[in-house]
Amino acid sequence: MGAAPVGRASNGLFIVTGIRFDVYGTPMQVERDATGWRLFRIGGEGKKSPVQASIPEFIAEDELGQFLDDLFHENATPTHPVVRRIR
Repeated sequence: MGAAPVGRASNGLFIVTGIRFDVYGTPMQVERDATGWRLFRIGGEGKKSPVQASIPEFIAEDELGQFLDDLFHENATPTHPVVRRIR
């Protein structure tokens, strides 16, 4: 999947791009900034709400899906049995 979607702009600020997942039917977005990973729930209107969950800084981008699966596996249902990356 490549490097984490974060870089430094010419003005010194970090550029953050979200990685979207369908977490057992719940749209979520993971972002990486200067302080580490942050997790958000995406509402019906596209608004982000922070999720109180810690994603260790050492988790690589290509490991996020498995980490979210481990964290939220109790939410699996027959209609939403997996975590999948959607963007």
